[in-house]
Amino acid sequence: MNDQILQQTAALIRGPFELEGAQDPPSEEALLALLAERIEEMLEKRPEYLMSMLYRLDVLEEKIVPVMHPSAPEPPALGLARLVLERQRQRVETKQSLKPKPLEDMDDWVW
Repeated sequence: MNDQILQQTAALIRGPFELEGAQDPPSEEALLALLAERIEEMLEKRPEYLMSMLYRLDVLEEKIVPVMHPSAPEPPALGLARLVLERQRQRVETKQSLKPKPLEDMDDWVW
């Protein structure tokens, strides 16, 4: 992930998850670690709120279920953090690739 995408992804994650240390994450791994730590805390103290947040962030339930399964290869918090990071990175990349064309003939419009 390049630096610009990393910074924009961190900005999308920082607000909803209230991450102070995500201002300028040195790497994707550092951001993932911060996010996983926060998600672990939320799983313990506010699981309903976390699931609601994942829904609002458009993390698909079909991806969440295997991550939360007891036989998942990694801890649930880390798996969920990977899903959030992946989804937010997709949002940034989509915004960068879909630039709207400027409106033409705006002189005829009276505001």
